[in-house]
Amino acid sequence: MKTILLTISTLLTVVWQAAAQTNEMNPADSKPLPTMDFLIQRVVARAIDQEDKNDNLFNRNYQYLRTRTWEYRNSSGVLKSREEKQSLENKQQRSAANAAPPGPASQPVSPPPTAKDEPVSDTHSNIRGKALKVKNYSIPNLVNRFQFKLAGRERVNGRPALVVDFKPASGKLPVNGLADKFINKAAGRVWIDEEDYAIAQAQLHLTEPVSVLGGLVGAVWKFTYEFTRGRTPEGYWFARNMDWHLEGREVVINRIVDYHERKLNEQKITMTTSGR
Repeated sequence: MKTILLTISTLLTVVWQAAAQTNEMNPADSKPLPTMDFLIQRVVARAIDQEDKNDNLFNRNYQYLRTRTWEYRNSSGVLKSREEKQSLENKQQRSAANAAPPGPASQPVSPPPTAKDEPVSDTHSNIRGKALKVKNYSIPNLVNRFQFKLAGRERVNGRPALVVDFKPASGKLPVNGLADKFINKAAGRVWIDEEDYAIAQAQLHLTEPVSVLGGLVGAVWKFTYEFTRGRTPEGYWFARNMDWHLEGREVVINRIVDYHERKLNEQKITMTTSGR
């Protein structure tokens, strides 16, 4: 799920080596905790070597219902606008791929046009979270911006997970764009699956307000982000739930924005072949 791990959540990626299983009812309580340096090495290795493959395998083998909701409120918390979208992912492209006749490669399909921004008003906002994506950052670059502390062990979705707290690294951090302003002031906690070394859950928040000059969002006073991931029987990880909350100023209008995304009813895609 690299698109998720390389968004704001990706910058928080840390991981560890799995310890040997024991026959005790709760082996996590007796196993020694790994060192933080070792965990960081493992998360970097997984993010670079496995996450793209993980995403591709999940999308090739599963279809699911994706729901997205945006809610826009004024500074008093009164709901002014709500937008909902729902789509069945992967089924259409799978059907098209199966129906394509053999022969020369078909022409590439153009992506859908990007919606143009409209004038900001009390009932309309252009905030979608696109500016928060950090997929063009290298994993080592992101990891070096934080200090990590291993907080212990917990269970997430019935699986053992290591809990890691993070905060901005000391010293002056690079600022080359809008995303840097968020990354450099992010802190929170991640839960890492102790068997697969994958992020099972993450929560983050801004440690201080962020001013954005020349952009749609004039200032962000509060921002929180969290996600949880599911795991298929084959071991493919995917973002089950994703939520973020923003309070700030968009141009001259103060507003509160909430975003909710869900992946529901994932089903294995059954491939059929026909012979002559």
